[in-house]
Amino acid sequence: MIEARRAGMEDAAELLRLRSVMLAAVRPGLDDPQSWIGPGVPVVRRLLAEQPDTMAAFVVDAPGGPGLAACAVGTIDQRLPGPNDPTGRRGYVLNVATDPAHRRRGHSRACMTALLAWFTERGIGAVDLRASADGEPLYASLGFVRNRDPGMRLFIPAR
Repeated sequence: MIEARRAGMEDAAELLRLRSVMLAAVRPGLDDPQSWIGPGVPVVRRLLAEQPDTMAAFVVDAPGGPGLAACAVGTIDQRLPGPNDPTGRRGYVLNVATDPAHRRRGHSRACMTALLAWFTERGIGAVDLRASADGEPLYASLGFVRNRDPGMRLFIPAR
């Protein structure tokens, strides 16, 4: 059985490296990850240290070597309550990634299972994510279903 562990601040660079793997798979041709990984490491360290009740990352160490094989990162947001969510507390899976050398071995499943348990322990009744075509079978097997909510996004230029 594969064991996932809670990520620590020392895992920040690897979490971002795996994020770049995920982003390259869903949005090929993005900017060089080195332009944002370095500046992002202190941000991830701060989030892991200062928000342990609202952000968590679970990881599987690379077997037989340094680094991480896989990760799942999630947050808890406070939203307005609604008919299907009376507390307004919602989970969101930000990132799930497996290093290409370690795929199809259950690493992401172990990370997702640990993350879902973390959400459950905090009383979260709904968890959202955006799935790639490759990831959708895993999420469906864990009980996720496609919803009908249309998504839109606005990018606001920095000043």
